[in-house]
Amino acid sequence: MRFLIDAQLPPTLADWLKRMGRDASHAQHYGQGRMTDAELHQVAIAEDRILISKDEDFFHLASRPGDRLRLLWLRMGNCRTRPLLTALEKVWPDIEAEFQNGQRIIEIR
Repeated sequence: MRFLIDAQLPPTLADWLKRMGRDASHAQHYGQGRMTDAELHQVAIAEDRILISKDEDFFHLASRPGDRLRLLWLRMGNCRTRPLLTALEKVWPDIEAEFQNGQRIIEIR
């Protein structure tokens, strides 16, 4: 699985995924993080990456009929990096299983 981390999330999330053997990039690597939501949406689709974001706009984009964006939508509120990674560690096997089973949008609260 390949992942693209939105700009409002820490680059450490991409590093965490890489340590688990996943292909992960952060939005800051694309245009110094100055991409619009529409541009990031297109990059995720073009590179076959699952977008990880807290931004509700991506949920609306991914929900459009025929859209191909795969989205891990984090609805956990603002938190520091360590609690974010701890929360994801607990559910990561389930997240990957859902994407492997064809789920396109996964919401984490």
